Amino acid sequence: MSTFAVPYTNFAAKNEPIREALIASFEQVLDSGHYILGPEVRAFEEEFARYLNVPFATGMSNGTCALHIAFRCLNLEPDAEIITAPNSFIASASTIALAGAKPVFVDVTDDLNIDVDQIEAAITPRTKAIVPVHLAGRPARMPEIMALAERHGLMVLEDAAQAVGASIDGRRVGAWGDAACFSLHPLKNLHAFGDAGMFVTRDADLLDRVALTKNHGLRNRDTCESWGFNCRLDELQAALLRVQMTRLDEWTTERRRLAHRYNELLGDLVGVPTEALGEFHVFQTYVVLADQRDALQQYLRDHGVEALVHYPTPIHLQPAARALGYAGEAFPNTLRLSGRIMSLPLYPGLTEQQQDLVVSLIGDFYSERTL
Repeated sequence: MSTFAVPYTNFAAKNEPIREALIASFEQVLDSGHYILGPEVRAFEEEFARYLNVPFATGMSNGTCALHIAFRCLNLEPDAEIITAPNSFIASASTIALAGAKPVFVDVTDDLNIDVDQIEAAITPRTKAIVPVHLAGRPARMPEIMALAERHGLMVLEDAAQAVGASIDGRRVGAWGDAACFSLHPLKNLHAFGDAGMFVTRDADLLDRVALTKNHGLRNRDTCESWGFNCRLDELQAALLRVQMTRLDEWTTERRRLAHRYNELLGDLVGVPTEALGEFHVFQTYVVLADQRDALQQYLRDHGVEALVHYPTPIHLQPAARALGYAGEAFPNTLRLSGRIMSLPLYPGLTEQQQDLVVSLIGDFYSERTL
């Protein structure tokens, strides 16, 4: 039980309206005796693909494994390079490296997504793919990225871990690139009760390779076509996810209402997230840009508001990335933003009274420092 008056998230409140349906779904799987790659997984894959309007989807044990296996199935040469953003969760880059390729970073703009205008300068003869990250639930500039990739003959694999339901001009993320990976971690808008993920694609051959590789390379119980991993989506998680899929759009609507209310109340105090024409932001995290960020975060926490930072250290500055050779100032906007970003509580079940407390405390913090 959280001790915060406004916790960062509140699973109990979010789950209460579907509690009975979740329990019934759990009991159905329990009684079926079918726990691996069963009918619930197949049904969820079909429903997820239909939601995105893509032809193929396969369930994964988590979003990181979805990325890792997708990159491995591209059959990359040892010197292959893959372009992505440096301000994401570490898995956006670690999965590239673990597949034997080199992550190549491009700076981001104030929307927290990759700066499309800088991508072309990072392309070399070794570049094989572009991996835009739809950070915090805001879609990257996919029409421009797709046009750039087509000009250079590059694959686009969307890291849509944080952005299920986001769209541009009505086309959902995951349906723009050649393939996409989603996380269904508990902090995501559509989440499992544990880890889970999804891989989607328009390429039937790539889907087949990924589906084989996630299941030991087994074509059937007795025939292993290639060395693989055990990265399957559990039948139980798929069943519980199917219950939540029925509420996803409703939850997204509520997230957007609360986010827009924050924007109205906070616009004069901090930098608030925006949407460009045609964009549909799903606010997996509500990220503001704040002066004196660390002091503000501590002030909020001291007064009962659980504010977080995603992510304080860019990937290129992590010890694991040292061999990539990037200087700390290589991506100035990423570096600047990393010192200002802060995630405020936002979830279905957050009350306007709780929001008002957050806003009031932020106003108090800055007022006290201007006296």
